[in-house]
Amino acid sequence: MGRLLALLAALCAFAIVPAPAQAEPADIAAAARGVVRVVIMATDGDQVYPISHGTGFAVTPTRIVTNAHVVRQAQMDDTLRIAVVPPDGDGASYARIVTVAAAKDLALVEITDGLRLPPLTIAGNPASDGDEVAAVGFPMNVDRAQGLDIGDIFKPQQPVKSRGFISGSRPTRDFDTVLHTAPIARGNSGGPLLDSCGRVLGVNSFGAESDGADAEFYFAVSDRELLPFLRDNGISPAVNAMPCRSMAQLDAAERERMAAEQATARAQLAARAEADRTARERAQLEAQLSVMSERENAMALAMVLLLIACGAGIAAYAARNRDDGGKRMRIYGAVAAAATVTALAIWFTRPGLDAIDRKVTEAMNARGDADDSGGEAENAAAAKNGGGQELVCTIEPGRSRIVSQPPEDMAFAWSESGCVNHRTQYGFADGKWSRLFVPNDEDSVSVNSYDPDSRTFRTDRYPLSQSAMAAARAARGKYTAPACGAASAASRLGEMQSGVVSLLTSQPNERLVYSCKPKAGG
Repeated sequence: MGRLLALLAALCAFAIVPAPAQAEPADIAAAARGVVRVVIMATDGDQVYPISHGTGFAVTPTRIVTNAHVVRQAQMDDTLRIAVVPPDGDGASYARIVTVAAAKDLALVEITDGLRLPPLTIAGNPASDGDEVAAVGFPMNVDRAQGLDIGDIFKPQQPVKSRGFISGSRPTRDFDTVLHTAPIARGNSGGPLLDSCGRVLGVNSFGAESDGADAEFYFAVSDRELLPFLRDNGISPAVNAMPCRSMAQLDAAERERMAAEQATARAQLAARAEADRTARERAQLEAQLSVMSERENAMALAMVLLLIACGAGIAAYAARNRDDGGKRMRIYGAVAAAATVTALAIWFTRPGLDAIDRKVTEAMNARGDADDSGGEAENAAAAKNGGGQELVCTIEPGRSRIVSQPPEDMAFAWSESGCVNHRTQYGFADGKWSRLFVPNDEDSVSVNSYDPDSRTFRTDRYPLSQSAMAAARAARGKYTAPACGAASAASRLGEMQSGVVSLLTSQPNERLVYSCKPKAGG
């Protein structure tokens, strides 16, 4: 029997081993929004034309990493200029070289006009052999196959994405590299090598020589070189070392968590019902014993009083012929009458059987009041804050999908009307409280939601292209969110936000789930 149980336990343990992370196209597409074509261009006085091009990616909204060899010509010739062509938008922008580390094949360029890009996140942990990766860039062979002419180089186009696997960490003579099999070609140089969650593992640099044929192995300058290079130049990039999980895995884990919570709640409800039944039976027995004892005591006392009344009556009768003018007879008669009346009163006011039910109800109510006493302090604090809750919300990594910088704890104030932090009104629609944010300085829409019952705060982020973001900003510009305390503010805002929600993708790229608790001393 023991061996059988051990075998079953082993099978269960094997069944719950988490599946490896699967790359999601949405993650690579989200990262690709910050990948640009870096064009070295010259002019003949009348026309601008490209000399060469490579790829780069944003590490801040205005600064871009690429390979040193991509910008070498512009570094050596002051007559050449650098253009940065985003994957979406109106056209190219000019850039200048900030610094070059030729020994590491890294360069940093800065956009000199109004273009702003979504920065990529750097992977906090190195990839392991066999991990799936993606290379993103603008290979020249694809341009030629499409028949692009010179002018097309300066037009926004989506970068090419190729997949492969990590083949090992193979330091070159001068710098640390990542060996992989995600195909790259001329033009890919300077582009990011991404993990399954769209985080940068390295900067693609070159391919292995294979006698004129397409290379089968490729090298990227690793994050071990990239991170010190950025920090030496005053850039603190977003770094994320959290486990990489797909949204499907996260949703499946959330369903399992909810099922487990429901099972626990049902078990607690059943235990509470059993405890209530046991308590009711005990209260019933105690009430029956108490009422029967009270009835018996009342009946005994009534009988004693009746006996006293009878004795006093006999004494009064015997004293009727005494020579005291009937004084003693009247005294005995009064005692007999008082005893009789008292006995009758006790008899008719003795506890009835319905008193048992009243005692049971009182006992159960007292038990319920004791169970609910734990929330009195919290209710008093809420009343002190005008019916609101002063909370501290902590990120739950196990329920979150974090693809950017890991967040910190946050203070959160909630009121029953949906006013957050005493200034921001949340909308109420389809049974949920939410507020939608469409910023002007980044290309992603955030939907914040809060569940007062479970005290769960959640942020879903939807990365959008520049054109989709422009449409979202236009839809957001059509309404003004009502202020806290305005008439029907929650329901009106819930309807207003629906226009922007309809423009979002089917699922977010990032999800942050916080568990909120009352603030100490709040």
